This record gives sequence, C-alpha cells and structure tokens, in this order.
Amino acid sequence: MDRLLVFGTGNATVTECYNTCFSLTDGKEFLLVDAGGGNGILGILKHMKVPVERMHHAFLSHRHTDHMLGMVWVIRLIGTMMTQDRYEGTFTVYCHRELAADLERLVRMTLDKRVVRLVGERILVVPVEDGEEVDAGPYRLTCFDIHSDKTRQFGFSTVLNGGGRLVFLGDEPYRDACEPYVRGARWLLSEAFCLYSQADVFKPYEKYHSTVKDACELAERMNIPNLLLWHTEDSNLACRRSLYSREGRMYYSGNLVIPDDADIIDL
Repeated sequence: MDRLLVFGTGNATVTECYNTCFSLTDGKEFLLVDAGGGNGILGILKHMKVPVERMHHAFLSHRHTDHMLGMVWVIRLIGTMMTQDRYEGTFTVYCHRELAADLERLVRMTLDKRVVRLVGERILVVPVEDGEEVDAGPYRLTCFDIHSDKTRQFGFSTVLNGGGRLVFLGDEPYRDACEPYVRGARWLLSEAFCLYSQADVFKPYEKYHSTVKDACELAERMNIPNLLLWHTEDSNLACRRSLYSREGRMYYSGNLVIPDDADIIDL
C-alpha cells in the first residue's frame, strides 16, 4: 500500500511545526518531496524511523528557503553515508532547470569537499522540463510548471500503485493551466495558508496563497475525492484540524485531510 509520510505542515515562517515536506512510499523505497528550511529534517527522519538508505529519489519544487535549504542537509547526510559505505547506489534530485543550477551551487558552496566530489557521480541533480516524465523509484512523475507569479515552481502528478492519480500542486494556488493534471485526480495535495474567515488577519492573497475555502471549492469543482491541506499558519495548531475541517466541509463533500507533522496517511 502507498503511504504518505508527513514531515511538516507549516508555511515559511512557522515556529510551532516544520515547513511543509513529505515522502511517498510503497513500503520499500521512499520518495522525498521538498525538505523544509533547515536541519530539522534530519531529526524528523530519525523520529519517524525513515530508512534513509532506501531514499534514492527526491523532488524539489522551488527555490524558497522553506523548501530548498533542508535538501542541502539531506544531501549532506546521504553524502556522508556514501563516504562511510552506508548508502548504496545514487541519490537523484529532480527539479526544474534554474533550480538545479541553484541547488548545485549551494551544495558546492556549503558542503565538505568529500561530499561535493560525489555531485555528478552518485549525487545527481537532474533538471526536468514542463510535462516531462521521470522515474523516481516506485513512482513515475509527470512534472509540470504551476505558473507561479513569484518564482518558477513545479508540481507533479503520479499514478499510485493502488490506482488513481495523486497530484502535488506545490505551495501556491491552482491556475487553469494545471487543469489537465488536476481534474479527476484521486488525491490532491494543496496549500491552504489560512481559513477564509481569517483572510483579513493573515492576508494570504497578498502572499500569493489561498485559503481553506479556495482549495475546497477547487477540489469539489474538479471531482477530487480526497483533498489534503497544508502549508498553513501555526497560530492555533491544537485546533487547526477542527477549525479547517469545519470551514472546508462547507465547500467540499469529499474526504478532507488536515494532517499534523509526523502523521502517516494510507493512500
């Protein structure tokens, strides 16, 4: 069975949870998707008992700190394991072309030369184009440009081993150009910066983000049976699930999932 391991659920500036990132797994291999903004990802991998030696592929959506910097720490960890003969094979990060250059530059600037020497040999940063399909362990990803207004960003669609498509929209609102990838998906992973009822407080639209209402209306319109919302504010984590669920059910009739950090979700 496919599972989604939730490493973080927060937006860029959260302090009560980790930045949004996750892994898809078929129980054998683990696909990492984004990595948050720092070395907190290392503690999360340890806490959730993720076998890093079985994490051979990653997808990086865009260059913002809360998604990209944690990937440098993961590369450091895996590179060190390689030098100690504790990791077999290669580690491949898929991302768009400009981001691939940025990530390689950051790795070369900040990591030990023993790890840097592995870049291009066993640590591979592979650029992908809009609409390109790549094999990422047990998952074949169709990568697509989400047409961000801030910085170039990619999402992906993949067919789950149990059937049906899962779509990751990155951390910005849906745009009509993404409809061929989104409509009819079995799972949609979407950002929801805050409640619509608190839009005047958190001002999501000024930050190019959406609300629970917006994401739920989209999923209802696109006939998506399972909607997962994250990349949220963290002002009231203890009540976030109930508050977001209450607003979401006003606009969406499907299975609405509001995860916490460290949740594991059967897909």
